[in-house]
Amino acid sequence: MSACYIAEFLLDCTTRAKYRGNLLMRNLSKSKLIAYRQCPRRLWLEVHRPELNEVSELSQAAFKIGHNVGEIACRIYDPNSTGTLIDRENGPLKLAFQRTQELLGSSAPIFEAGFVANGAMAFADVLLPLEGGEWRMVEVKSSTSIKDYYRDDIAIQAYVAKSAGLSLSAVAIAHIDSSWVYPGDEMYEGILVETDLSEEAFTRQHEVEGWISQAHEIVATPVEPDIKPGQQCFNPYECGFINHCKKQEPVADYPTSVIPRIQSNALKSYIASSGVSDIRDIPDELLNERQLRVKTCTLTNERYFDAASARACLIDLEHPAYFLDFETISFAIPVWKGTRPYQQIPFQFSLHHLSDDGSLSHKHFLDLSGEDPSRKLAEGLISLCGEKGAIFAYNAGFETGRINDLARRFPDLSDALTAINNRVFDLLRVVANTYYHPAQQGSWSIKAVLPTIAPDLNYENLEGVQNGDLAMDAFREAMHPETLPSRREQIHKQLLDYCFLDTLAMVRLWEFLMGKQ
Repeated sequence: MSACYIAEFLLDCTTRAKYRGNLLMRNLSKSKLIAYRQCPRRLWLEVHRPELNEVSELSQAAFKIGHNVGEIACRIYDPNSTGTLIDRENGPLKLAFQRTQELLGSSAPIFEAGFVANGAMAFADVLLPLEGGEWRMVEVKSSTSIKDYYRDDIAIQAYVAKSAGLSLSAVAIAHIDSSWVYPGDEMYEGILVETDLSEEAFTRQHEVEGWISQAHEIVATPVEPDIKPGQQCFNPYECGFINHCKKQEPVADYPTSVIPRIQSNALKSYIASSGVSDIRDIPDELLNERQLRVKTCTLTNERYFDAASARACLIDLEHPAYFLDFETISFAIPVWKGTRPYQQIPFQFSLHHLSDDGSLSHKHFLDLSGEDPSRKLAEGLISLCGEKGAIFAYNAGFETGRINDLARRFPDLSDALTAINNRVFDLLRVVANTYYHPAQQGSWSIKAVLPTIAPDLNYENLEGVQNGDLAMDAFREAMHPETLPSRREQIHKQLLDYCFLDTLAMVRLWEFLMGKQ
């Protein structure tokens, strides 16, 4: 998501009352046109019923990431700090457009240059001067690849800018290179890679004109469009109006949303073409074994448990046993030397140990210093996991992936870490193959399964940190240099309690699967 898109979204949300019936109604922003491309109903609601928009935590996180990437882009494209960032959030938009025209007479980079023409307006993330009074536009994205809808984005940008009279000779998308390794010392050259899309963008003029015309027709419609919720609600962005739209639809007794992992073309096609909303209306022959099990358990309101198979999978791994869970942090713009963009870096682990005599103990690691915790965490893991015994994890590919990352970063620890990985066993695989309860609602996440097996272990009873996203937010707050020591200590306890519950939950699942409770 570009910094420009984020700014447009925030402006639309916070100043809609001021501009409704005025500039935004006469000239639709790029974000509005992208909303139209996603779903005409979304556009209509953004203009006429913005108060119904529920911005998800995921979207808010994306806004923060986009802002961070935008700041780095300014440094990369303007290393001598000769350029200008246009402030369009603290004043009338016409001033931003006027300021842009003034700066076009210079020969320095412009950030968030604004253009308005033919019923649309757009703001360029980066505008770079070329010889002869021409300019090159770069749209900066915080993703690690070029998404299809970015091509619509850049086509709109190019059309509006050229229609406004800009001598635009080239446009490009810049996105994050996920393989780039941060060398440290605030050196971020190379983190962004560009793809030139000039030829494609410049040939879509009539297409963009059609979108603008159609979008204005939707905005002018007095009645909310009757478009049913569907895949468009999540593609390319999660729509903040989804709850509003779903409330307008009849609620099925047994909604199809409980069917897990709908991947077969036959099932997708059937649901899309028939408009079926109740699992009773889905033919059994279109469902795989696990989906059919979910359907049966849901309709009978009975759980499924193949206790013999579950025990058979685990009996040879009984003692000693370890139960491991990581909490991780990732940064679009790395902050620690030797790490990559979006790399999941573990800062905490919880480890329950079930000894040969059946006694249970617990150890942990947590580093809130703000320094890279990787080396110390790896060493702590090696010292606490011993040399034998199964190490249980839930969705173990995540833990083994992080251990592999550590092994690559620290070659002297590689053998010991690889030996740990060779002992890891995935509890999720056993649970998914042998157990299902209707209350899981089609999910086998540990938070969906646990209440059906050990209801006394409740994440909602935890203070502050109750899921992985909140754990990441808490870690970011704790490592911030302005966080008070008392608050850091509070976060420390909350993180320990949360991660402790994750591994205790696995212990209880293991006991259940083994027939010990």
